[in-house]
Amino acid sequence: MARYYRSDLGQNARVSTEITGYGVSTLLFLHGRTRETAYREAALRAARFLTRTAWNARLGTFPFELGVNGDRGLAYFFDCGIIVRGLLAAWRAFEDAEFRDAAIAAGRGMLADFASREAIHPIVTLPHKRPQPYEARWSAQPGCYQLKAAMAWRELFEATGEEGFLRSYESAVESALTSERAFLPGDPDREKVMDRLHAYGYFLEGLLPVLDRPDCAQAFRDGVDRTAAHLNQIAPAFVRSDVCAQLLRARLLGELRGALPLDKDAAGREAGAAASFQVHSDDPRVGGGFLFGRKNGQPLPFVNPVSTAFCVQALALWEDRKSGALQTARQILI
Repeated sequence: MARYYRSDLGQNARVSTEITGYGVSTLLFLHGRTRETAYREAALRAARFLTRTAWNARLGTFPFELGVNGDRGLAYFFDCGIIVRGLLAAWRAFEDAEFRDAAIAAGRGMLADFASREAIHPIVTLPHKRPQPYEARWSAQPGCYQLKAAMAWRELFEATGEEGFLRSYESAVESALTSERAFLPGDPDREKVMDRLHAYGYFLEGLLPVLDRPDCAQAFRDGVDRTAAHLNQIAPAFVRSDVCAQLLRARLLGELRGALPLDKDAAGREAGAAASFQVHSDDPRVGGGFLFGRKNGQPLPFVNPVSTAFCVQALALWEDRKSGALQTARQILI
């Protein structure tokens, strides 16, 4: 899958290993909802692309974008975690050891390449896997957002029983709890704060496995409130569809895990906001997809696979909640 589609130019961005990982999880979620075989078949093709084409066995990692600089590109901790979770979803769906084995290998690579005593390095250079110097942007620094990728270690522990994976996830939880308060707002530029809300949503999602812990549940509740406050303040000038969807999913899954009561009015507003980004068009390249966002009420010309995945899942779960049928495992979180 491409990172996004430029609807104004009619062009896709480069193929992304991370977005393809999200794609596997999304297609399997859609198959579970509809039982349409086309979703299952597409998920299988995407998973095999990751294991048979994107995986660099010599380097033991998934490069950031396929074939851009050969072995001299970059690898991201976050991307690898998303891909591992997608492959584990494929393994559960297809019971094919190819996907489980690749996920384990990538998870071990994450431990070897990114984890240090001081922090989880967000980016390493290839082929030597040296940490990329940190930059001012959030995605090029360690931070609480990395907890969603670290969920891959928790799911690998559940699949393998390897204690090292569990210890690494728990270490990431402690680090995230220590640093999350400083992440928001994190920048005087309100547009950049909106981008950081997207990343902060990853922290909230990464807490889902440990919401039985009082400190994690409290951080989750506080985080939902902080996210909503910033979103409501900034949205008239700039709003991202994925932030609306992430906040709605957090509310729904948080209630399901017993971590917070559902604010139905707020959830309804967020569902309406997410739905408003869907494109209605006869053009199959954009029809049904969700726009990345709006600035000053004007849509941005990006139809984004991840925005679409997050919004579709959030709205589906919201419909389940309204009908009293919301029952789901946290592993289905895209």
